[in-house]
Amino acid sequence: MTQKLHLRCESLQDITTNSSIQADGCHNILSVSELNKNAKIFLERAFSILWVGGEISNLKRYNSGHWYFSLKDTDAQIRCVMFHHKNQYLEWKLEDGMQVEIRALVTLYEERGDFQLNVETIRRAGLGELFKAFEKLKFKLEKEGLFDSARKKLLPPFPKQIGIITSPSGAALRDVLSTLQKRMPYLSIIIYPVPVQGDSAAIKIVKAIQIAQERNECDALILCRGGGSIEDLWTFNEEILARAIFSCTIPIISGIGHETDFTIADFVSDVRAPTPTAASQLVCPDRQELLRYIAILRDRIQRSMQQNIENRMQSVDILLHRLINPSERINSRLQHLDYLYKRIASIQSRYLENKCWYLRELNQRLLTAGPDINRLIEKQLELNLRLRQSIARHINTLVINLQRLQTHLAHLNPQLVLERGYSITRLTDGTVLRDKNQIAIGDTIQVTFAKGWSKAQVSDKGE
Repeated sequence: MTQKLHLRCESLQDITTNSSIQADGCHNILSVSELNKNAKIFLERAFSILWVGGEISNLKRYNSGHWYFSLKDTDAQIRCVMFHHKNQYLEWKLEDGMQVEIRALVTLYEERGDFQLNVETIRRAGLGELFKAFEKLKFKLEKEGLFDSARKKLLPPFPKQIGIITSPSGAALRDVLSTLQKRMPYLSIIIYPVPVQGDSAAIKIVKAIQIAQERNECDALILCRGGGSIEDLWTFNEEILARAIFSCTIPIISGIGHETDFTIADFVSDVRAPTPTAASQLVCPDRQELLRYIAILRDRIQRSMQQNIENRMQSVDILLHRLINPSERINSRLQHLDYLYKRIASIQSRYLENKCWYLRELNQRLLTAGPDINRLIEKQLELNLRLRQSIARHINTLVINLQRLQTHLAHLNPQLVLERGYSITRLTDGTVLRDKNQIAIGDTIQVTFAKGWSKAQVSDKGE
């Protein structure tokens, strides 16, 4: 306590120092505003947000929505204020004489110098023990792994039958049924009636879960009830219910209370919904949304098929444009072969001509230089032999290339194609058939083989 007091005095010293307040007797006189301002800063720094218990008295509700009251015990009292943006979420009615516990900030109202509490939240006295029990059980079950997301079961995307565990007289059931009727009118629903409040409610809910599991008639279960205080929702904080939810083989959605309400059942359930209506929205898809999505997919498929057909048609056009008649291909090859013949003859002629010019040059040089005739004759004979050999080798190479081209040309001969077992089908007017659409059932066609031909009548056709 001495250490805390020392720290608080240091805080006060900091405050006075920052405000340029010196302890010089009466030489520095504080204004009332400065005193209240520094006192407020000191109080808010010295006390963190804390819980205070007492009795409500002199409660006043102003048109602005703010609440003003006193919190008292047998020996003292303190002013309190709870502003509208804080008290609007209180689900029960505050009255004079109630024993409550408030969470508040210690402060001072500067204009009047009133020492007061700014209330953050308020609860009925005794709920602190319930919160402690809630946190204790939550810590225990979380340590055992009952809250692990890896153990939670996935909801079926398209359930055939849904089970609802709730009170048959509650508004939550009507909200769930109304939502399911709008979203999926043909969905089968089984109601497991149970009390959702009271001493034996948790045991009866556990029995309903066990019955649903034994019958195995539902694809998912909704555990729901409307909003209420922590005492009203305490049934869903029972350990026996938490373990029954965890051991159930059917996926369970919890839709208990309002969005700000949390129970142990919410943490153990496979899916937690903020409200019963939200639970019904999570358990099944919206029929209208599905129909719109199916319509979108149908349009996409149609567009994709149409585009694919158009691409195929364009590919066929390109292939038809590239397709060349065999006779045209043969003529092209013959022209290329003729070109090669002429090129060979030209090369040979130029080669011989070059050699002749070279020989004339040598003869001229021989005549000019008076060379050794016998030696030059022998060299000439040798060169002549090499020339003939070179020409022979070159001609041999050209003949081999010519034979190879002739072999390739022979492979393109339609007669050889017929020799391998193929045939040419024509109409009676000689038109070559390439498409089944050129003939009709009952038409007479002529089939040409490698040796001979025959006529046939079309009895059937297909892809």
